[in-house]
Amino acid sequence: MEFSTRERERLKAIIKENSILFGEFRLSSGKKSHYYIDARLTTLHPEGLYLIGKILLGEIAKHPVIKAVGGPSIGADPIVGSIVSLSYQTGHPLKGFLVRKGEKQHGTGKLIEGSLQPGDRVAVVEDVVTTGNSILKAIEALSTNGVYTEKVLVVVDRKEGARERLQNMGYDFFSIFDIDELIS
Repeated sequence: MEFSTRERERLKAIIKENSILFGEFRLSSGKKSHYYIDARLTTLHPEGLYLIGKILLGEIAKHPVIKAVGGPSIGADPIVGSIVSLSYQTGHPLKGFLVRKGEKQHGTGKLIEGSLQPGDRVAVVEDVVTTGNSILKAIEALSTNGVYTEKVLVVVDRKEGARERLQNMGYDFFSIFDIDELIS
């Protein structure tokens, strides 16, 4: 699925209009920041989510060994739904999965939701990345279950070390935007 420069610019405008907040914030990494990216205001926006799904699916399609897409819940949830739905339309459907922060204490007690099998090759997606900790926890859970991460894709890279950390570990990393493009 191809995307245009115009679609990328439209997504940028949606993020800037809806998801960039200025003030004093504490991030999940524990760091303090003078801005916050509330990506859910874009990933739950109909046009924003469609564009994210289309762009990320275009990147995933370059790696035909990838059979599933997922990521850490809750940031990845709408993104996974969009990509899985759009992949069906292309005739090359991807399975979806979500990685919980911890095992469920009821029902099946699963940490990973979805129908992954050992040996599956997957893409891991996230809305915003700072240090990469949440992505690495998801990758570790997948690896423990015999699932291989081929590519990591994010909507926004805050440029605080995640890209370098993940690439140094051998993961192919893609971000639609880095923070400099959004707050310059």
